[in-house]
Amino acid sequence: MRTAVTLFFGIFTVMALSNAIVPVLPSFSNTSSWQGAIYSAYFLGAVISTLPSGILSDRFGRVRMMRAGFLLTIASGFLLSVTTAEVPALAARLIEGIGAGLFVVPALSVVNAGEDHKKMSGYFMALLNVGLVIGLVGPGLLATATGQPAAGIVLFTLLALVPAGASLFLREPPASPATHGDLPAFIALVKEYRWIWYSSIVLIGITGVVTSLYPKFSGAAPDLLGLWIAGMSIATILAVLAVSRFHFDEILAIRISAILMMGGVAVSFISPAGFLVLGAVAGIVMIAQMAFLARIHDHQGTAMGLFTTASYLGMAVLPFIAGIVADAAGFFAAFVVTAVAAVTVAVVVRG
Repeated sequence: MRTAVTLFFGIFTVMALSNAIVPVLPSFSNTSSWQGAIYSAYFLGAVISTLPSGILSDRFGRVRMMRAGFLLTIASGFLLSVTTAEVPALAARLIEGIGAGLFVVPALSVVNAGEDHKKMSGYFMALLNVGLVIGLVGPGLLATATGQPAAGIVLFTLLALVPAGASLFLREPPASPATHGDLPAFIALVKEYRWIWYSSIVLIGITGVVTSLYPKFSGAAPDLLGLWIAGMSIATILAVLAVSRFHFDEILAIRISAILMMGGVAVSFISPAGFLVLGAVAGIVMIAQMAFLARIHDHQGTAMGLFTTASYLGMAVLPFIAGIVADAAGFFAAFVVTAVAAVTVAVVVRG
């Protein structure tokens, strides 16, 4: 029970808190540049910490790293609750991202090391996305109802104390010498599973591409855009819960998903219904990738660190590239380039 609370309620609260600032960003700055910087600082922190978190969890223990992640997450939440100044908010978001990376990677490695890893990963990814959705919707409603912009941030910070407390009663499983991280093992994982890392960069990054292009491409109102983006997360939730209950060929699933992702990009060019396709396919991809990586019995933390870093890298790099293409050659070209990137995954991925 303590493990379930730590992992599943933990990922929900960490992800909800990560999005809790989004509806109230104007309370922290009046300028778009500072708002963008405060928002992006979280992802910079996550990119910085995810890979080291995996390596360190193999060496020093997964539970210790999760506790450290909770500590930084809660500290950043309290800081964001008591300040509206730009620089402290930026620093808090950076710390929050580092804390999220320190928690998510070892938590994923615990989930993926279990016998029932596929079903457990479905629950984990579902609650991750539930947290993202609730984190977007709830704080905005609370801010309106209470008149306090930080009400949602305070709520999810307090809720994070529950899984953090549960983690204090977890016992660190004994580590075998084979699980200790080292450079040769890291290089071997990068090389042997390079197609998986590539698929994660591209296929997860594509969801960020469409999300980043759509505000200007569609010209839709922010509230409508929020509903479309939330719909993508809901589709991911349903997909991971469904797919995680079946046995399948993971590599074949990733290849088919790459083709479906291309289709989702095409649908997105003509209709926001593409968000549902992209969200569902992303859910299938994540479960297939994690199931394939569950074969790694040693250095599971490092593997999950690489997996998470690749996903964040895709979300950071691909939208930037697509934006450059859109400015230079138009939105049609940006969507075409994105669709072609999806197809390359189907070509290069192999077991």
